[in-house]
Amino acid sequence: MNPTLLITGGSRGIGAATALLAAQRGYAVAVNYTANSLAADEVVRQIRASGGKAIAVQADVGVEAQVMAMFGTIDAKLGPLTALVNNAGVVDVAARVDEMSVARLRRMFDINVLGSFLCAREAVKRMSTRHGGAGGAIVNVSSVAARLGGAGQYVDYAASKGAIDTFTVGLAKEVALEGIRVNAVRPGIIETDIHASGGQPDRARQMAPLVPMQRAGSALEVAQAIIWLLSNESSYSTGALLDVAGGR
Repeated sequence: MNPTLLITGGSRGIGAATALLAAQRGYAVAVNYTANSLAADEVVRQIRASGGKAIAVQADVGVEAQVMAMFGTIDAKLGPLTALVNNAGVVDVAARVDEMSVARLRRMFDINVLGSFLCAREAVKRMSTRHGGAGGAIVNVSSVAARLGGAGQYVDYAASKGAIDTFTVGLAKEVALEGIRVNAVRPGIIETDIHASGGQPDRARQMAPLVPMQRAGSALEVAQAIIWLLSNESSYSTGALLDVAGGR
């Protein structure tokens, strides 16, 4: 039986690259999306065309009822969850903290932090040996912004990812004896369309000179790190924060 993986925000960028690679490695993949059903369906189509198993599941991870419904669908259609990638996340337009609205901050923390907590909570209920599960692995997608701070652009985003780092370390210790490993990747400047959603479509190219390797990374390079952390090849790694940032 295929191990079952949920990837939140799996319809594009790092999430989509991870979904496709995971399917190649034998996972049955639940591709979560919020609004872009066409993009999620295309990822599922590609996986199925290659002989893999996948479903698209709609849910706003910041809304508890939708998260609960999503996990119920996965239980019914793919079977017991064995892996989770908390990838769903948002950025916003560049702004100083003294310019940020409450609406912006609530959206940022609801999706980036609360969503990861809710999905991990439901995953632990299914994976933990304490709850009768067979174990599993969780990878949270953080960012090097967590240690750089995002000054003058997105301190809120950086702070949300700092929360994810702390969450990763704490949850890893909490479930270490229950068959679950919890790690995080911290991407740097990666070529994805998240920059466009923050009003800076050329940001990856513009920032490349600041990276010691002098280039932006690819979604696939992050996906490969995620899949390694999910796999038994990283069996003694938990609570780790793995930078995938070209040395930045």
